Amino acid sequence: MHILVTGGAGFIGSHFVHRMLKAPDVETITVLDSLTYAGHRGNLGDLELTGKLAFVHGDILDVLLVDRLMAAHDMVVHFAAESHVDRSYAAPGTFVTTNVMGTQTLIDAATRHSITKFVHVSTDEVYGPLAEGRAAEDAPLLPTVPYAASKAASDLVALSAHRTYGTRVCVTRSSNNYGPRQYPEKVIPFFVARLLTGRPVTLHDRGQHVRNWLHVEDNCAGIEAVLRRGRPGEVYNLGGDTDQTGLELAQRLIRLCDANRDSIAYVPDRQSNDIRYAMDCSKAAGELGYRPQRSFDAGLAETVAWYRDNPQQWTPLLDREGLAHV
Repeated sequence: MHILVTGGAGFIGSHFVHRMLKAPDVETITVLDSLTYAGHRGNLGDLELTGKLAFVHGDILDVLLVDRLMAAHDMVVHFAAESHVDRSYAAPGTFVTTNVMGTQTLIDAATRHSITKFVHVSTDEVYGPLAEGRAAEDAPLLPTVPYAASKAASDLVALSAHRTYGTRVCVTRSSNNYGPRQYPEKVIPFFVARLLTGRPVTLHDRGQHVRNWLHVEDNCAGIEAVLRRGRPGEVYNLGGDTDQTGLELAQRLIRLCDANRDSIAYVPDRQSNDIRYAMDCSKAAGELGYRPQRSFDAGLAETVAWYRDNPQQWTPLLDREGLAHV
């Protein structure tokens, strides 16, 4: 296999690259990444020394570059995206440009070059909030925030290529990922960083919003299963074993960080804050034999330990973004 990985210097993408380079049938991987604020070449470590990994600093909107790279690969895993909900409120157009038009650029090239498999990585947020029950892959897409809307649109772009041209596209939709090396704007590393440095954490309203949590390595295992065995034209939900309210999550992290139990402050809820996401993941289990392997307790403890042991990797990011002072 010769795999093109977009966004491979980001959090999930870099974990996927590390995983796939261990597979004996993977001959080469090319990472295409524009190295925006959340992408760091250091996430790839010394993988380039293996001779199996090439790094290309470039944009998924660059038609000529994308076409040249696509011609040299037989599989694509597309992680590259603007992904932070709060940032999408301030710059929704940027999210549409990157997530929708960038996906279209890649899909066009994949269609021209008859790519064997194109895995488009998406999110549970495209289903919108659910007061009860769980969304299966055929549930309507009802995104509420600009980020989720841009991802829902990009999902439809990818799937339409299969229906129109026969492009061998699969879509994965995962719940909230966590694990080592995540950029500290996301809630778990942000809370951990603040708690480890003696600062409080804030919760919207009373912290009642519910999210499902999936360790990044389990997500990557699911994406690999879809790459290898997923049926073109299909969507696969990938979720973890634990639903948590924001308050429950904060309390777990306070214990793991040995922080003061009074480290939680409450702030007014934002205008659009989906109360609960929940997916039915039985399709991936039944068709692909996929099941997450890490318990949330073990995975969260391992994640906190990584941030405690590697302050040099996240402290400069907090300072750069001004997050250490809010």
